[in-house]
Amino acid sequence: MRRGTALAAAAVVAAGTVAVPSAQARERAPGEELTTTTRLADRRSVVIGDRFYAMSTADGLYPASGWHITGEMGGFWTPPIKLLDGVWFGVDGAWLGEQARAESHTVGYGYTRTRYAATGGVRVERTDVVPDGLRAGLIGLTFRADKSRTVRLDVDAHSELMTAYPWGGTTPNQSAYNLPDTGAYEDGALVFRERGRPQVPNASEHDFAALVAADRSPAAHRLGSGYRGPQAPAVVCPATGTAPDRCDDSEFGKGTGGRLTYDVRVPAGRGVTVWLAVAGSDRGDGEARAALKSALRDPAGLLARKKAARRAVAANTVVDLPGDRLLQRSVEWSKQNLADSVQEARNLRVRVTREGRQYPAAKGTVPAARWLGAGWPDYPWLFGTDGEYTAFASVAAGQFDDIKAHLRALRDTSEIANDRSGKVVHEVVSDGSVYFGADDDAGNTDETAKFPSAVALVWRWTGDRRFLDDLYDFTVRNMRYVVEKLDEDGDGWPEGLGNVERSGMGVEKLDNAVYTIRGLRDLADMARAKNDTATARWAGERAARMEKRFDKTWWKGGDTGQYADSIDDPDDPANDNAKLFQRHWIGVTPMDAQLVRPGQVTRPLADDERARTALAKREEPCYTGDNGLYHTGTGPTSADGGNKGPSCDSAVSSVQSERVVYSLGNGIMATAEGNYGRLAQQRRYTDANARIQLDPDLWEMPGAMPEIAASPDFSPANIDRKLTERSMVLQAWGAYGTLWPVVRQQLGVDPDMGRARLEVVPQIPPGQSRISGRSIRVGSGSVDVTAESRGRTLRTVVSAARLGGAALRIGHVLPAGAKVASVTLDGRRVDATVRRTARGDEVVVDAGARRGTATLVITLR
Repeated sequence: MRRGTALAAAAVVAAGTVAVPSAQARERAPGEELTTTTRLADRRSVVIGDRFYAMSTADGLYPASGWHITGEMGGFWTPPIKLLDGVWFGVDGAWLGEQARAESHTVGYGYTRTRYAATGGVRVERTDVVPDGLRAGLIGLTFRADKSRTVRLDVDAHSELMTAYPWGGTTPNQSAYNLPDTGAYEDGALVFRERGRPQVPNASEHDFAALVAADRSPAAHRLGSGYRGPQAPAVVCPATGTAPDRCDDSEFGKGTGGRLTYDVRVPAGRGVTVWLAVAGSDRGDGEARAALKSALRDPAGLLARKKAARRAVAANTVVDLPGDRLLQRSVEWSKQNLADSVQEARNLRVRVTREGRQYPAAKGTVPAARWLGAGWPDYPWLFGTDGEYTAFASVAAGQFDDIKAHLRALRDTSEIANDRSGKVVHEVVSDGSVYFGADDDAGNTDETAKFPSAVALVWRWTGDRRFLDDLYDFTVRNMRYVVEKLDEDGDGWPEGLGNVERSGMGVEKLDNAVYTIRGLRDLADMARAKNDTATARWAGERAARMEKRFDKTWWKGGDTGQYADSIDDPDDPANDNAKLFQRHWIGVTPMDAQLVRPGQVTRPLADDERARTALAKREEPCYTGDNGLYHTGTGPTSADGGNKGPSCDSAVSSVQSERVVYSLGNGIMATAEGNYGRLAQQRRYTDANARIQLDPDLWEMPGAMPEIAASPDFSPANIDRKLTERSMVLQAWGAYGTLWPVVRQQLGVDPDMGRARLEVVPQIPPGQSRISGRSIRVGSGSVDVTAESRGRTLRTVVSAARLGGAALRIGHVLPAGAKVASVTLDGRRVDATVRRTARGDEVVVDAGARRGTATLVITLR
């Protein structure tokens, strides 16, 4: 998990919920909103569109936040630039969020709403929304008064036109790169500009613009260096060193400000809404003016369209889990989190920065890129490993186009940065700066190996032959690069960095080995579909050789009951292939990775006996805490200072424990449990991710899956930490731990639409009798699935629509030890196949091409 500066935080402490009646309440469906009433000044809140986003605190203020550019990662952004530090609203001299206290903050599908206490007989409700496709955001202030009156509304705005890269600690940094802003008033709008060429080698001339205006003419305006509402820039975050608990600006800041004043007539008993828009561009003020005009033409209509678009997102993969309503709700909000994560930028100038040590001339340009941002506020850009894990959630949610675009953007950027070598870059900022992942960088090996698997996954779920044809050549070069360039000692195991970068690891990492095997198997599968027999043979044979040697090479055994984290200690050349054990989370990856072999049932890499041993060990307190799987488990260590936590074995590690729970780690553990049919154990990890997203005692932003959960070694919690030192409030990869286990494992939806085949073989979690899902997208159509277990009867019902003649195989996983008495399909007795899988025994029946409903009933002895 390469995360630049190591910032980790426990997730959040107590929040309250309250049902707040409002005019908008009648417009929403049940479950579309979550509301909190406590510690609003401490909670971050983000509203996102694909071309624009804004982050504030939940009370509607904009303190300095984020750490990539210290204090500057919040405010208003249109990738690849920041526009404003914030906007602040004064009502008859009382600032919202300050004198007019915020009472509640609501997160809805695609919008947020903040309600303020009445001051002087006037109550205000604020709605924030970012329309997709526009480089603009909207804020609607709805006024209600006890009697008719004219309200004075002051709108302060403070600019900070700034590029997303360089960062605070790079060479150069933003102190050298950022230029002073200018402010003007034109046609009812505040107009901020930053024009010129930074005095930095290889910097380009630029023209950035940010505009602020309302849907009516102001009565007055002012310009000046201040105008930050109640936030005087008296407390400034230093560029380096320890920042105060709360800052209003940063040492990188070179912005300016202005104020717009409006007279708003508010009749008694009737709401009046004033809409304010913020718009911007990195290509001059013409584009920004057009975006502003589009945003203010029909703000209420844009809000309605955003809600409609998010309801369309909600309409796919609708699950009913009577025995686990928490997980059901998490699936619903995880779909929204993924939709929130989509970003788009133009003209990305690809330059290789060597982890921020250089700023060379750009090697080329990607005309347009669309991707799933990894996390807000400090990682809203394009990542390899994040997207490759998130892909599983994306297909399960039916969000096909976005993950296709993400993989294409990775390919396009990698081809330029790495001269078509086949290596996949790790991290690309929205301006095209490649922070890590060039050919000369030490990693990340796993991302290159995982890329073919992500492509194969999307192809199987969508059946999109054009997508396969477009990316196939790159996937071939991915695996050629890993096998031919990254195995210098020729022992069959690739070198280089993987997901874990910690001291004392061997040159060859477990996760790199696991995902290389899977990548080769998935490449061979795609090669067979492309009739590329030479590649299919090469990849398949290479994978088979690695699989044959895998357990002997990597299984640690003894009382550890685990796989080694790495082999080949770089400090001891004599120990080639000796096993190093450090208890990192990557020990779960052999159980996470499913392998597709020709003519065989798909199954995970680890054999059943070792998998169950390893998973049971990971469930013990030395590896798993209240909120899920630790990054690095506890046990005896040779490091100075001892170790924190209990020991589950006697193996001495060279590193101390790291009892930090990442939402990704929970996702991998939940998936691994499900791969072996361990759904009772799986619930511990699916519900862990659901809790940190939905439990009011754990969230920071209601409904948002965070990067890191509350953990023993990360205290205080996110909400208690400085705003410049927090982990991400919204992280896309956590959805892997909710959507995939439900759709692929519990409901059993397993498409191979590239070959017009679909299997649906559900497994009902122990103690439950019924699960279902509808509108699960596969290919150009969808399926509905219901699975029931009542007494000695198992029932699977599948309804298919618009599957283009795909052949359906329907089945059910048998309870342990169960025997089959009879099987019927649509009421007629049929012969069935009972096949042994890692999940358990599966009864499957070929149901042929279907347009309607297929009903399978299995009677047990």
